[in-house]
Amino acid sequence: MKPRAILNSFLLLAFVLSLVFDWSLRPDPARPNFEYFPNMAHSTRYAAFSPNPNFPDGKTLQRPEPGIIPRGFLPLHYQPTPQDALRAGEELQNPFSPADPRAVERGAFVFTNFCMECHGAGGVGNGPVALKGFPAPASLVAERAIKMKDGQIFHTLTHGQGNMPSYASQLSRNDRWRAILYVRGLQKQALEQAQKQAQAARAAAPAAPAATPPAPAGERP
Repeated sequence: MKPRAILNSFLLLAFVLSLVFDWSLRPDPARPNFEYFPNMAHSTRYAAFSPNPNFPDGKTLQRPEPGIIPRGFLPLHYQPTPQDALRAGEELQNPFSPADPRAVERGAFVFTNFCMECHGAGGVGNGPVALKGFPAPASLVAERAIKMKDGQIFHTLTHGQGNMPSYASQLSRNDRWRAILYVRGLQKQALEQAQKQAQAARAAAPAAPAATPPAPAGERP
């Protein structure tokens, strides 16, 4: 045998023997091994509002340092004003792509649960709330909404507009972007349907009669 094969065989045998000795020398195989630092594995827990001698002020719940941003709550430096809505439209971009089926599916779920009540399934503003007397919202498939940039719509979802409240406390930032992605899909469908209707109307319109050429000079009709 080669020296390397002999060494590997010896190491394998030593490993198997160490497992056998470890198992046989345990006083109770079902009992865990000895813990060298039990305080690290089983640390003392304090309730949020209980006294805590480990801090100078004796409190468990510590006041956050100035400037700390909670996880998932990144600040948006836009005020609820029309000027900042336009600025958001220029500066913010949708991080999700229409080619992402999971984002579109999530956007449909968000729209169905939070937007359809007022805007309706097609986004034209005929939802159940509007049909029962509440002022109907603007159509999401109208020309004005189509021309709005994603960032401006995101600003509207974040701060609200008119009778529409803010959804920042109910929808995460990503879900707001996904809902916008779904609305863009509704707008695309509405444009395609309008184009088909226009083509059908042109095809069904009667042909204009041919113009009669003018009679030669000196001749009477």
